[in-house]
Amino acid sequence: MVDVPDAAPARDAVEAVLEQWRRECPDLDFAPIGVVGRIMRLSRLWDKEIKDFLAEHDLEPGEFDILSTLRRSGEPYELTAKTFLKASLVTTGAITLRVDRMAAKDLVTRVPDAVDRRSVKIRLTPHGLETIDRVLPLHLANEARLLRALGADDRRHLAATLATVLETHGDTPAGTPR
Repeated sequence: MVDVPDAAPARDAVEAVLEQWRRECPDLDFAPIGVVGRIMRLSRLWDKEIKDFLAEHDLEPGEFDILSTLRRSGEPYELTAKTFLKASLVTTGAITLRVDRMAAKDLVTRVPDAVDRRSVKIRLTPHGLETIDRVLPLHLANEARLLRALGADDRRHLAATLATVLETHGDTPAGTPR
């Protein structure tokens, strides 16, 4: 990102909070709020925007996550429920409920594992594949819209910086030793 030392501070809601804290407790360093507060506010704002966008396509964020995870896994577009659990922060019950709702919408189906009869795989149906292939480009365009204030270099720098922060908090791909 471009560092402009003499630029006026951002006039967002977090800056107003920072000004109040600096006035009330001038001996404390409130710089972390400038980053963490903004990330949290963006998360809430973007979460709503993404939920609203997906709702226009009769999807919930968790359903989109499962569809996209299955789609990027490659043919035959199936994974075990255990694989989903390792990759997400949700419980077995949450995965089961999501898959039940998605099966009722004909987006996924449960398929017995040919190797391990105790295991079941979640597989995209033809309708699920059509849905993710139709919605994914629109979703990407929506996310690009959310980042329209940043140039390409700023987006790359921000992505790298956020990846560093996530990694230091243990957010690594499933199966990566910590």
